[in-house]
Amino acid sequence: MDGMVDLSAIREAARRLGPKSGVLRSPLIPAALSRKLGAEVLLKLESLQPTGAFKLRGATNAIASLSAEEARRGVVCCSTGNHGRAVAHAAGVRGIPATVCLSSLVPQVKVEAVTALSARVVRHGQSQDEAQVMADRLAAEEGLVQLPPFDHPQVIAGQGTIGLELLEDRPDLDTVLVPLSGGGLLAGIAVAVKSLKPSVRVIGISMERGAAMAASLAAGRPVEVEELPTLADSLGGGIGLANRHTFALCRDLVDEVILLDEAEIYQGMRWMLLQERRVVEGAAAVGVAALLTGKVRARGPTALIVSGENVDMTQLLTVAHGAPVKLGDITVENRT
Repeated sequence: MDGMVDLSAIREAARRLGPKSGVLRSPLIPAALSRKLGAEVLLKLESLQPTGAFKLRGATNAIASLSAEEARRGVVCCSTGNHGRAVAHAAGVRGIPATVCLSSLVPQVKVEAVTALSARVVRHGQSQDEAQVMADRLAAEEGLVQLPPFDHPQVIAGQGTIGLELLEDRPDLDTVLVPLSGGGLLAGIAVAVKSLKPSVRVIGISMERGAAMAASLAAGRPVEVEELPTLADSLGGGIGLANRHTFALCRDLVDEVILLDEAEIYQGMRWMLLQERRVVEGAAAVGVAALLTGKVRARGPTALIVSGENVDMTQLLTVAHGAPVKLGDITVENRT
């Protein structure tokens, strides 16, 4: 589990994630937003992965790296949904048992998606941190191998393959906007992109409600935050007070972190569906939202990581119609 995440580790991950791995080399396509902004915006469609999100890269790389003895024991993870689905899929491909711990905040659609892949699902707690406690317990009691959703060298390296593909497809890339939660995606992409072309701006985008990595970077150390309901539910959860990899990588390599309120994420989801014709979850719409609000300005070719499509369709249709969305104790209104 120990290891250094560098360009060579990411290139090794890219070899593991070849055509036979089941991981898609996702397309990089022009965005309709380019016309509105007068600048070239590109969408990296990780939402097209077989499990509907980028998480398949890291999970597949990590599971492919397990020894025969580790594979025999089986794996356990905690997740906000997409990592669990990816672990279940990758474990199924290798023929090993998988257990996924999910908190009560994970939408039912994501729970059902994990269950459909024949993984054991354990619901526990009111936050990802509490679900992690259950994953720790099961690992200790049953001898399962932990596969963290982000703070793991092989997971980070797997996500970093996106950065390689971005620069292979667009060597002239100026900026990449990356959804930010625990930092596995942002750290991996930042390692790849900054190693190959340091001038590229790498910007993390998160939500104001419970952005653990943003709060940790501001504090200069990993800190806990309250996990709150958000349209960008995949970005929820802490980074771990004992964070070993993603905090330092994000601190050292990321140019900026931008936070969005719920109404701004709402507008990003609406734009992605109505203008880009893409079904995406809130976390995957934060890049578009950051550009629409002007919190980030596109200078040259700008790539947005469209991280996943595993959205509650009832919620998305509510957003599409411009109707209010209830999130715990707040109501998100359409500002347009």
